[in-house]
Amino acid sequence: MFDREKKGDRAVLVLPHSRGEGDTARRGAEFAELVKSAGAEVIGTIAARVEGANPRFYIGSGKADEVAEAVRALEADLVLVDHVLTPVQERNLEKHLGVRVVDRAGLILDIFALRARSHEGKLEVELAQLKHIATRLVRGWTHLDAQRGGMIGNRGPGETQLELDRRLLAERVKMLTKRLEKVQTQRGQQRRARLRNTVPRVALVGYTNAGKSTLFNALTTGDVYAADLLFATLDPTVRKLEDLSCGPAVLADTVGFIRELPHDLVAAFRATLAEARDADLLLHVSDAADEEREHLHRVVDNVLEEIDAGDVPQLHIMNKIDLAGTEPRIDRDGAGKPVRVWLSAATGVGVDLLRQALGELLGGERVQSALQLPLSAGRLHARLKAAGAITGETVDEHGWQLRIDAPRSVIAPLSGGNAAETLLLRELLAPAE
Repeated sequence: MFDREKKGDRAVLVLPHSRGEGDTARRGAEFAELVKSAGAEVIGTIAARVEGANPRFYIGSGKADEVAEAVRALEADLVLVDHVLTPVQERNLEKHLGVRVVDRAGLILDIFALRARSHEGKLEVELAQLKHIATRLVRGWTHLDAQRGGMIGNRGPGETQLELDRRLLAERVKMLTKRLEKVQTQRGQQRRARLRNTVPRVALVGYTNAGKSTLFNALTTGDVYAADLLFATLDPTVRKLEDLSCGPAVLADTVGFIRELPHDLVAAFRATLAEARDADLLLHVSDAADEEREHLHRVVDNVLEEIDAGDVPQLHIMNKIDLAGTEPRIDRDGAGKPVRVWLSAATGVGVDLLRQALGELLGGERVQSALQLPLSAGRLHARLKAAGAITGETVDEHGWQLRIDAPRSVIAPLSGGNAAETLLLRELLAPAE
């Protein structure tokens, strides 16, 4: 769609900052990590103090000249700006610098395009990219100037390449939206099936690179890709969580959050974020060795509020204690409820404490009793078995003799059958005299 030359990946970084912005070095290091995740090579960095945005370049014209000199001296192929630019600012900078210019939102979109693996993830990232590109379809590109004639015999006034690009883009967005709605409907049906099974749902959330995927693998013996890269994983992954005192649960790994995550991306990645919104418990993973962990914690909470998951209960996970020099432990509130677990997902130290805390938070009071079911209660038997509530059973011509051991919170929702099954469960849940 665009004819800009895309040679090479030697990048000069432009880091805008204001007077009271805080740790600009940390922001610059994080942006450099984003660039690394996108596969570009950083060959130069220029800080740009911005107290009031320049409508032409965002940065001042003098600073734009300085960047242009660095581009020529270093033979850079592109300039990456750690801020969201307007389409006009991006176009003006490209003309002034003579190389590609990519802002923060465009860079994150590129990374998402590299990392998406599932069909749904690829649809979401392409849709977000097209919406981003749509705002960049402005006059000034030389290849968009030519008029095209009508479809039959070149009759009529025709349309410019710009108008054609806009129409094709709108059609593609419409088609992708329909495909995505279909995929999300299917995922929603799968999610509702898990709700019917009454298995507790747990979702991992946290700032990107906090170690969520490593912790996911440690808890589930899974095979989720984990690396020292920002946005190493994007697609939601769900596995069964075994060996908890409360019985089985479902654990979902979600996309990592980051400060100033473009709103369109938050809206686009509804699939992975829905796992957090629909969870019974969030495991909010933080890097215990990071001095800014409290600030990053607030960044994640802000995104959770944005996706309507701010009211979901959280258990804070302080990961990477091997780097922080901290011992594994469980912090509890005044009522003895676990609120924070200190562990190292990489070494496995403290993961057993997390399992203990999950059992306490998801389990509650346990029901341990014998239950006799008639053969006509086959559906209730299947529900109890699916919920992991049966620890022993025998069967004869009169029905099943079951041994039940499960949290009350797991058994109570199973009473959605007929009146006879509901009465059996009420008797099972009745407090012992």
